[in-house]
Amino acid sequence: MYAYIQGKITHKTPTEVYLENHGVGYHLHISLNTYADIENLNEVQLFTHFYVKEDVQTLYGFSSNEEKNIFQLLISVSGIGPNTARIVLSGMRAEDVQKAIVHEDVVTFNKVKGIGPKTAKRIILDLKDKVIKTVDEQLISSGPTHNTNQNEALSALIALGFPKKSVEKLLEKVIKRSDSDQNVEQLIKEVLKQLR
Repeated sequence: MYAYIQGKITHKTPTEVYLENHGVGYHLHISLNTYADIENLNEVQLFTHFYVKEDVQTLYGFSSNEEKNIFQLLISVSGIGPNTARIVLSGMRAEDVQKAIVHEDVVTFNKVKGIGPKTAKRIILDLKDKVIKTVDEQLISSGPTHNTNQNEALSALIALGFPKKSVEKLLEKVIKRSDSDQNVEQLIKEVLKQLR
């Protein structure tokens, strides 16, 4: 129904925004990744998906078309509703979801709240062929790139109230500078030093 909506942000939380366009305010539900992308913006274009089911009509907004496409693929899987899809896209970037599907990486999906091994396997089974058709060969040939300690440290720092985008960048810097693998606690401490 709507491909995208461009307008002024009149209300913003990590899970929703109101976008005003020509005097009409649109209520869009968003992922944490989209929130991180638009956190410092006053005007934005969000790609949209209009979800209708029985007595529910909900508009979902995405900072990239890629995230919207992954959302639509996820909700096509039996047992995955829009809220679960949004949780997946709050815990993982669209590209990470694609990688996890292509490489049958159940472990990465299991880190997302509400996604158990059965659901992860169903997502992979249903979507692998579809995702392979749409991604470039580099994504297929490169192995899974998840770093468990990095993901856990990121989750902990976000829970402490730090903005996702800035702590993500700091974590990457800390990991690049380090000669050895650091545990979750060490990573958090290093990032906290940088934030002081």
